[in-house]
Amino acid sequence: MKKLYLMRHAKSDWNGYYVTDFERGLNKRGLKAAPLMGKVLHKRGIKPDLIVSSPATRAKMTAELVAEKLRYPKEKILYDERIYEAGVAELLEVIHTLPENVDEVLLVGHNPGMTALINTLGDMGLENLPTAGVVGMVFDVESFIDIAPHSGEVLFYDYPKKQKEHT
Repeated sequence: MKKLYLMRHAKSDWNGYYVTDFERGLNKRGLKAAPLMGKVLHKRGIKPDLIVSSPATRAKMTAELVAEKLRYPKEKILYDERIYEAGVAELLEVIHTLPENVDEVLLVGHNPGMTALINTLGDMGLENLPTAGVVGMVFDVESFIDIAPHSGEVLFYDYPKKQKEHT
């Protein structure tokens, strides 16, 4: 069994006039939402063997804030350039090349690729994965290379506004 937690980066900052898309960080809302979702994942008992993130600043910041709440060492986060601006094919390539010695992976990326990947793997019919949203999936496979379209079972779908509805 392999588990994937697919997460979209938290809300990014659009105020930097001289900043490229790649360099955009998180805004105030994003800086609150990322650790909140880290706490939510921690409460669910999620302990990823590996966190893989886009190296774009907003995704990197999200991954680090979530890692802190999951007690995952920030220095062990892998940054994979293929995730930035990736579609389903590129994201599947990232998944298929994950190390064999890990079973649970948190993948932090961007829309529209993350929403499309979730719908491809888990048949959720999700219109849009919100910022800092996470979908957990399980796959009845021995290796990440065997993960294929429509092979995932959705375990949960969570996002910051859902947390506010329950508090």
